[in-house]
Amino acid sequence: MQFIDMHCDTLMILYAEDPEKAELYDSAYTSIDFKRMQEGGELAQFFAIFLPSDEYRGYRNSQPLPDNEYIDTLRNYLMKNLEKYPEIIAWAKNAEDVRKNQKAGKMSAILTMEDGRAVDGRMENLEKFYDMGFRALSLTWNYHNCFGAPNSRDPEIMNQGLTDFGKEAVRYMQELGMLVDVSHLSDGGFYDVADICKKPFVATHSNARAISPHPRNLTDEMIRILGNAGGVTGINFAACFLNEDITCKDSTAVMMARHARHIADVGGVDCVGIGTDFDGIGGNLEISDCAHMSILEDALSKEGFTGNEIEKIFYKNVFRVMEDAMR
Repeated sequence: MQFIDMHCDTLMILYAEDPEKAELYDSAYTSIDFKRMQEGGELAQFFAIFLPSDEYRGYRNSQPLPDNEYIDTLRNYLMKNLEKYPEIIAWAKNAEDVRKNQKAGKMSAILTMEDGRAVDGRMENLEKFYDMGFRALSLTWNYHNCFGAPNSRDPEIMNQGLTDFGKEAVRYMQELGMLVDVSHLSDGGFYDVADICKKPFVATHSNARAISPHPRNLTDEMIRILGNAGGVTGINFAACFLNEDITCKDSTAVMMARHARHIADVGGVDCVGIGTDFDGIGGNLEISDCAHMSILEDALSKEGFTGNEIEKIFYKNVFRVMEDAMR
């Protein structure tokens, strides 16, 4: 079955492991490449540019760069690979582009950013990134920035909301047609986003906190709000976001299906999607790359989801949000 994946860190791995070649068709270093995307029947992949924190700078001995240079470098990786393989994949900025690419027999690549710190409190930077082709933005990673506070085990931080700039920026993102992504955001920030957004917003790679008590996951109240807003949360394949014991290293399709069932029961099946977090996660992965998504399809079926519901989870829900909120 075809699918849309709302989050991967593949471009970061290319930078760390293969900066000279940065080959995306058949990569020895990544869980996602064009060849395996074809094998798995992928419709569209959100390729995130994750902005590394201080402890990630020099990740795997890669050369640390200023944010803007780093962003340009990883964006160029994607663009050059799309130019190299135009017969199988093309850039997409919205749902219509994905539809056109599909009709031409091509997959789609959508550019996103994880951590809005490079916006640096300036609306013109947000517009610049939109003009560069970024169509979704995770407002924070795990640290404060110009948008607001991150997820945290510290209740004081977790309750903090968006900054004044963050609130205006979220409004502007919706005007532009850039998806607002609340994965990694504080609980207070989530509620601010929900109050502001008139169009659907997303959590590109977050699970249910009722099952796995990691602060990166969504509470039942958040899931209900997200569903009522027409938004989607992408099931994250990382073991620490799947298991009741967040130190467990096992990532299984059964646990993914359990989260999907819980989210569907709380917020409706229309708010469940896929956000693998491939190339940003480790451990014992039952689904180790994008070519083996049929394992998840089987697990969802065994969990009691119908064929139509699985299609919604695999791609229809995300595609609807793209139609509603991405330009």
